[in-house]
Amino acid sequence: MRARHLAGWNHAKSGSRRVVVKSRMMRGPGRDGRARAHLNYIQRDGTSREGQRGQLYGPEADRDAFLERGHDNRHQFRFIVSPEDAEQTQDMTAFTRDLMKQMETDLGTKLDWVAVNHFNTGHPHVHIVINGRDDQGDDLVINGDYITQGVRERATELVTLELGPETVLEQRRKLENMVGQDRFTRIDRQLLALAEDGPIDMRGEQGGDHVLRQRRLAKLERRGLASQAEPGVWTLVPETEKTLRELGERGDIIRALNRAMHEQGRARDPGLFVFHGPASRDTVEGRILDRHLSDELGEKIGLVIDGLDGRTHHVAGIDPVSLEGVRNGSIVAVGPEVAGPRPADREIVSVAGRDGVYRADAHLAQARSMPRIPGGDADAYVASHLRRLEALRRAGIVERIEDGRWQIPGDYLERAAAYDTSRVKQMSVRVLSSLDLEAQIMADGATWLDRGLVSRGRSNMVDAGFGHEVTEARKQRQDVLIERGDASRDREGHVRYRKGLLATLERRELDRVGQELGASRGTSYRVMADGEKMRGTLKEKVRLASGTYALVENAQEFVLVPWKPVIENRIGQEIASVMRAGAMDWQLGLGL
Repeated sequence: MRARHLAGWNHAKSGSRRVVVKSRMMRGPGRDGRARAHLNYIQRDGTSREGQRGQLYGPEADRDAFLERGHDNRHQFRFIVSPEDAEQTQDMTAFTRDLMKQMETDLGTKLDWVAVNHFNTGHPHVHIVINGRDDQGDDLVINGDYITQGVRERATELVTLELGPETVLEQRRKLENMVGQDRFTRIDRQLLALAEDGPIDMRGEQGGDHVLRQRRLAKLERRGLASQAEPGVWTLVPETEKTLRELGERGDIIRALNRAMHEQGRARDPGLFVFHGPASRDTVEGRILDRHLSDELGEKIGLVIDGLDGRTHHVAGIDPVSLEGVRNGSIVAVGPEVAGPRPADREIVSVAGRDGVYRADAHLAQARSMPRIPGGDADAYVASHLRRLEALRRAGIVERIEDGRWQIPGDYLERAAAYDTSRVKQMSVRVLSSLDLEAQIMADGATWLDRGLVSRGRSNMVDAGFGHEVTEARKQRQDVLIERGDASRDREGHVRYRKGLLATLERRELDRVGQELGASRGTSYRVMADGEKMRGTLKEKVRLASGTYALVENAQEFVLVPWKPVIENRIGQEIASVMRAGAMDWQLGLGL
């Protein structure tokens, strides 16, 4: 369905109320749970007017049904609508419903949409998500001019109708407020338009706008973004707009950091705020305080983390899928995704053997003798390994001796994995504990605090901020362990932990939880021994103090075994698993 006859939108009238509309079309929204993750984000806690969880609304406010209808859609439309005078409007929900009715009239079709109002920033706004099918089941295709101009104009009409035209006094007050802002403003857009023809000559101008522009240019001069070739003749640096937009984004982040601290009653030095972009190679450990969409309409999250190093961090570029089920308050390690050895690299090392020389002819002979080979083509299989070696040669990891022969270093697997890690731009989130410090102190499982107590590795923790809270919590946890007989204090005051403390605590918690779940489910809990197998249905993910576990159940019994990302999308499916040295070997796609 197309928005027919809707081109040429730009009819804003004098006195119209300003509305900012951001939009994006997302392809394959049902892929990898990203549509669900986006709705989870916009419904998160603290976004309503009362500081509670955001309320979803629409023609049918059923999130799961909405996601199901859009699961196989080619695309999805996302909008953020932010009236400049939103705080004066009586009802954002009624405004949004009126806007969607007008859009349906313009487009000639009913729309499948949901929305959530946000009041957690200085500018109240509404997130709108529209599935990509019209009321006839065809792909919903909207004219680009309508997306960029028409929606904004319709929203402007509604706000202006409710509040009345903007007075000259209101316009003047808003422009005056922009003069000192560290962000890109309407005045800057005017100045850039004037600068298209060369230096901006302010010498002959008079009137209110002239004064505002002069004051804004003086502000930009202090920022190093403008200079005077002679009195009254100004030049803007080429990066003016980009720099101002970055300053605005940073200011928004700083306000988010301060707001997160204030809401939780914590005080942190603003001079210790640290910003990490999506390409950062740093790893940050600490407690999640808050989250927000890095680009609001996209699929990357920015996290506010109270760091172990006593600083407050903002980390951008997080995949929302990696935050599914991760609550604010969870303790995490966030950093560049670490790549492990590829199967192809392991095979290269195996073919190279003891002399460290990979021979393509030997590999091809070996591949042709194999009863089954990936892809079914031995020549193509070996060629893929040669392409990998050529890429690593350019990276200085391997050396080509002659055609078909390569020198493989002894630390090849480690260096190849490090090369892959350096090329990965995705930031990963590893949950260290889903429990807060208070819950960990009294927990019967093997907590993150316990792992820190028995670890002999180096730590970047400092006795300040969150690091200080952890130091105090560890002391309290030690007292609890001593009281329970899991640790003792010697004459010098040193704490000694029982042998195998972590395994003992984990087993204790699993036994308790297993018995409780068994009583509620009416089945028996079984502890899997090394080498044992289990076939059943993956029922759910269970988060405990000791970590995250998969509950696998058949008609007679169930087990709790360590969770792995590979089974993330397998809940409700039949799987098989084998316990090997305390870890699970999952067998998927059994067709049971």
